[in-house]
Amino acid sequence: MSLTAATRAESTKLFSTSIWWILAIVLFAYVAFTAAALGFVYAAAATGSLPGNAPPLPEEGLAATLYSTATTVGYVFPLLVGTLMVTAEFRHKTLTPTFLATPRRGRVLVAKLAVGVLIGVVLGLIGIVAAVGTSAAFLAGFGLETDITSPDTWAMLGRMLLAYVLWTLIGVGVGALVRNQVGAIVGVLVFTQFIEPIGRTAAAFVEGLSDVTRFLPGAASDALVGASVYAATIPQGSADPLEWWVGGLVLLGYAIVFVVLGHL
Repeated sequence: MSLTAATRAESTKLFSTSIWWILAIVLFAYVAFTAAALGFVYAAAATGSLPGNAPPLPEEGLAATLYSTATTVGYVFPLLVGTLMVTAEFRHKTLTPTFLATPRRGRVLVAKLAVGVLIGVVLGLIGIVAAVGTSAAFLAGFGLETDITSPDTWAMLGRMLLAYVLWTLIGVGVGALVRNQVGAIVGVLVFTQFIEPIGRTAAAFVEGLSDVTRFLPGAASDALVGASVYAATIPQGSADPLEWWVGGLVLLGYAIVFVVLGHL
């Protein structure tokens, strides 16, 4: 089977099942709710509308911080989809007919990566619409600038799409390496929701730890995007954040390492 036919087959496998659109719906709801909650609080803080003696929040960069919610909290969804694209084949025993039709491991993996790029873009657009739509509504409601027409904002949205694609490719590599679906999902959730956040938080208080944590995948993703709700609320330590292109290369490096190890 040619690479084109293998890619078509992988696309059919993914989009003929319900897992991708279920995760897409959850992604939209999760990001929209988070962006709405933060949008209300941040916009109210920036305009001095919060009760009590809450300090005012600077308006500069507020829109970008809120829009980045799509990647700050939503990156786990393309990571899970990429992981499930591979582990589902092991769990449901469909890998045998896959290799009977395409008895080349590398070609099958490349086909999955190609479909991963497509689903990464789809999920990225969903996450961006959820974050930007709700955040901009609250910013406009409080009379603040939405920066929708700013070239810098559109450049950031493009980098967010790239981050979603890279996270999907990392997921494909993780799925090929771990193979056990339950183990892969638990490992992904434990690392992204507990280990890395705890490490990045500890870096604000442990001297020199930020020199290491800024190269973690989540931190690299935030650097690639150029804004992060996480970075805006939690001190990141003494080390300077990575440049956006360095963050992109680090995230790409994770994808390459996991994919190569999974292939081997």
